[in-house]
Amino acid sequence: MSRLKDKYLKEILPKLKEEFGAKNDLAVPRLDKIVLNIGAGEAKDNKGIMDNLVLQLGSISGQKPVVTLSRASIAGFKLGKGQPVGTMVTLRAIRMYNFLDKLISIVLPKVRDFRGLSKDAFDSRGNYTLGLREQNIFPEVAYQSGAGSKLKGLEITIVSTSRDKDQGRRLLELLGMPFKGS
Repeated sequence: MSRLKDKYLKEILPKLKEEFGAKNDLAVPRLDKIVLNIGAGEAKDNKGIMDNLVLQLGSISGQKPVVTLSRASIAGFKLGKGQPVGTMVTLRAIRMYNFLDKLISIVLPKVRDFRGLSKDAFDSRGNYTLGLREQNIFPEVAYQSGAGSKLKGLEITIVSTSRDKDQGRRLLELLGMPFKGS
């Protein structure tokens, strides 16, 4: 079992159950999935960029990513319907907990001048979205293996079963997410 999942089941679940007055364990907010996304608009011109991004995201997540395709043609961007525009992967169960543990304990401390994550990035359902400027801060990605000449950003969405922002924020705080001011 993952270190973070074990902590959730033994420490966080009873604390959240008491704080929110839940009658059973299933009413307590928990992590549902983590979605990782890298957009690559210039992949339509260079197919090697997309192959490199798929390899990088696969090594970061431990799971094969899916190449996302454009849904419609947009003449202003010289984009045709069905062209690759990014790659994404959805993590669940043990891989989700392992990734979040790695993000909190290894990756975020490597960010230069890190002062904590914003508490304002929650949506109305308590899901948290985090954007990283580059995926090279992950230990699995070699610095020289950047996709093309530009560094790509990485979007991480943490989806929970919480009902509102406060429940989602409290869940991530107890899991160890380093927010500003905590």
